[in-house]
Amino acid sequence: MTTDFEVRSYPFGEPFRLEIDPLLARLRREEPVARIRLPYGGDGWLITRYDDVRLVLADQRFSRALAVDREDVPRATPEPPRGDSLLSMDPPEHTRLRKLVAKAFTGRRVQALRPRAQQIVDGLLDAIEETGPPADLVRHFALPLPVTLICEMLGVPTEQQHRFRDFSDAILSTTAYTRPQIAAARAGLEGYLAELIAQRRAEPADDLLSALVSARDDDDRLSEKELVNLGVGILIAGHETTANQIANFTYVLLTEPGHWDLLRHNPDQVPAAVEELLRHVQLGSGGAFARIATEDVELSGVTVRAGEAVFVNTQAANRDEAVFADPENLDLSRISNPHMAFGHGAHHCLGAQLARLELQIALDTLLRRFPALRLAVPVDEVPWKSGLLVRGPKALPVAW
Repeated sequence: MTTDFEVRSYPFGEPFRLEIDPLLARLRREEPVARIRLPYGGDGWLITRYDDVRLVLADQRFSRALAVDREDVPRATPEPPRGDSLLSMDPPEHTRLRKLVAKAFTGRRVQALRPRAQQIVDGLLDAIEETGPPADLVRHFALPLPVTLICEMLGVPTEQQHRFRDFSDAILSTTAYTRPQIAAARAGLEGYLAELIAQRRAEPADDLLSALVSARDDDDRLSEKELVNLGVGILIAGHETTANQIANFTYVLLTEPGHWDLLRHNPDQVPAAVEELLRHVQLGSGGAFARIATEDVELSGVTVRAGEAVFVNTQAANRDEAVFADPENLDLSRISNPHMAFGHGAHHCLGAQLARLELQIALDTLLRRFPALRLAVPVDEVPWKSGLLVRGPKALPVAW
C-alpha cells in the first residue's frame, strides 16, 4: 500500500448547490494523482487532469469488472457495484450487451424522436402556462420530459411510469437512504421490469424492451438476468441525469447575469450553450465507479499499482487549463469544447445524443415560450438534493 501521500477523505464534503470544490483545481495543478479515502472500502487514487482521465476511461488496464461485488473496493455508496450491470462490465461482455442496446440510440433513431420530444415539451409548458406562476420546473417539466421519452422508448405504459421514479433516487443514494432501503428499491424495480418482460414476451410491441426480449428468446444472446438489468439501467440512466441537468442548466442561466438574455436574443447558440453547460456544470458528487488497475500504470509521474482503485473526476478534467481556454468562465459561445461530460471510451454514455436532443429542445422552447423567466424565490431558498450521486435542485420555483 502506498503511504507517502496525504490521504484525503472523498468526496471532499457535501456539495453546495453546483459549486465545485476549489481543492479539485489545486489537485489538478499540484497533485493530479491524489490519494483519497472513500466512505466505504478504503483508499484509492483520484485523477483530475484531462489527459490522465481520458487515458483511464479508455485503457483496458483499468477494469470496472474487478470492482464488483466486493466490500473491500473503495466507494461512496453503501452497496458495492453489481456485476450484472452494463456499467460494471469490461469487454468483451460489455461490448456484447452494449451492441444490443446501441441500435436504439443511433443518431438517426434519436433524431426521429425530435417531433415527439418537442410535442412532450410543448404539452408540459402548455400546462405550466395554463396553471400560471409560480411553477416548479423540476416537478412539472425537467422530470416528466425525460421520464416520458425513455419510458415510451422502452415500452413502459403511461399509467405505470410513476412506479419506478421513487426507486431511482434510492438506487443512486450515497447517504440519503439506508442499505436495506437501497436493496429494496432495486428489488422493486427489478420486479417491475420482470413483469414488463413477461408481458412483452406474451404480446410483443414496437419498443426497445420487445426488441431485447426477442434477442433473448430467439437468438439466446441475453440471459433473463441480463435482460432485467439492462431494462433497469436504461430506465435510470435514461431520465435521472437529464432531468437534473435540465433543472441545473436553467438555474445557472437564470442566476449568472446575462446568460439567459444572451440566448434569448441568439437562439441559434443553444446547441453550443448546451455543450458548454455540460462542460461547466458538475452533475456528480464524486466517488462513483472505481476502476481497478490490472497492472502497474504511470499517471503524471505516479505509479498506480496493480490491484489499486482509481477514480476519475471528469468535472476537474473539464476545467483543465491545458485543454480549455479560461476554463472557469462559462462561455456559451465556446467553439473548441472536447468535454467529457458523457465519459469516454467503452463506457461513453449510450444516451448522449438523446440527452443532447432533450436538453436543446427543453432550453430552446423555454427561451421562446417564457423569455422573461425568473426564479420565483430568492436563490438561497432553492432546495437542493443531498446524499445522492447526482446533484440537482429538489424544486425550482419559477415565474414569468
